[in-house]
Amino acid sequence: MKLFPSNANSLLQVKTRYQLLATIIVNIITFGHGVGVGWLSPTLAKIQTPDQTPLAFQVGIDEISWLGSMLGLGSLCGNLTIALLLERMGRKFCLYLMAGPYACLWILIYFASNVGYLYAARFLCGFTGGAGYVVVPIFISEIADSKIRGSLTSMLMLSVNFGILVGYVMSTYLAYHLIPFLAILLPIAYFLANLLLPETAPYLLKRNNVTSADKSYQYYSNVQPAQTYSYKADFEELCIAIAKQQVLNNTALTWRDLVTKPALKAFAAATVLCLGYQFSGTFSFINYMSTIFAASGSVWDVNTCTIIIGVVQIVGVYTSTILVDIIGRRILMLISTLGLGLGCIAFGCFTYFAQRQDLTAFNWLPLVLMVLIIYLGNIGLIGLFFVVLVELFPVKIRSLATSISVVFLSVLVFCTLKLFPLLMHYAGISITMWFSAAASLVTFVYFLFYLPETKGKSMVQD
Repeated sequence: MKLFPSNANSLLQVKTRYQLLATIIVNIITFGHGVGVGWLSPTLAKIQTPDQTPLAFQVGIDEISWLGSMLGLGSLCGNLTIALLLERMGRKFCLYLMAGPYACLWILIYFASNVGYLYAARFLCGFTGGAGYVVVPIFISEIADSKIRGSLTSMLMLSVNFGILVGYVMSTYLAYHLIPFLAILLPIAYFLANLLLPETAPYLLKRNNVTSADKSYQYYSNVQPAQTYSYKADFEELCIAIAKQQVLNNTALTWRDLVTKPALKAFAAATVLCLGYQFSGTFSFINYMSTIFAASGSVWDVNTCTIIIGVVQIVGVYTSTILVDIIGRRILMLISTLGLGLGCIAFGCFTYFAQRQDLTAFNWLPLVLMVLIIYLGNIGLIGLFFVVLVELFPVKIRSLATSISVVFLSVLVFCTLKLFPLLMHYAGISITMWFSAAASLVTFVYFLFYLPETKGKSMVQD
């Protein structure tokens, strides 16, 4: 959505301040989702230990794998729900919808009397994330100037990672039953703050609500009296683009639209993107970070290491936020996937040899390697996942294709989070890391030859 023809891509421009404000508001819920994800890792160590568990029950390896994978099932349901409602009810309705399930997950955690409560809470955490990963990038892409769209959209993962860090810290240092009281403030603040935001102009134009679209456009453009002429010209340009898109969409979306050459190329890239994201192990590492450090032989406190990794995630995504609209998406993805592959190979080699000879002089190495792995993962594959995913598809199929891709991602999340602790337990950490390395390097090769650069791509016309 092109609001002002300017070479500046600063997020702090006066003319884009309400785009930044809206991005911050809608990402309150993604921050909360991150808190829910990060909460699990240190908590697992407590509820497996008889003298540390704050609950009336303990969990074993099977329950752990289900606790992890329920996030994927919830995400799948969130994806499907939003896919059905996004075009029918609008972006704002879908944004509001996420507050309820997120509040309920902390109520379940507080009152947990058996592991089923925790399963349900993780399911709702996944539902919130799955819904947010569809609607938030689309909402931001429709309000953002094309020159800062990448930076604003990448704030989704920055918010998630901030939340994960807070979740790590809270579950490490705060009492189990105190955390829900603090976390439930987030959906309340999120719901109230969303009252400030109008629906996106492109969606309103699709519904032939020109008056409201005009007001929305002025709000997100922060139009000043002296800019009336420029604003009118830009708004007319948007109206024309949407009208052309509507003419194209007058013919009902059919399966043939999904098998055009541009659509198939986009689906292929999205499939590899999803497979690389999950089988590189980066999301599994985040969920089971304390377990990984315990298995690596590191002498550092595992929860301290986990918190350090939480900080590194934020630095990595912040790096991608700064660079994405300067050097583009593709080169960051290539650096990320290659670095992940090499880092996982090195981590696997260290743990392999550490089991066979004395490497206590190098017991700091697992933390250093994991810092590199997580940083490189977050500058591209994690931090830019949703930026690239939304921008890959042609306009006509973008909403449906994005939803299909995120549904596929959710299935992969379920599979990888279910299998990762079992693979760690039965095959060992070295083989697990080498498997992740292979997936990362295959993804790198595909991206090298086939991933298009989408920097500056229009969101309302192909």
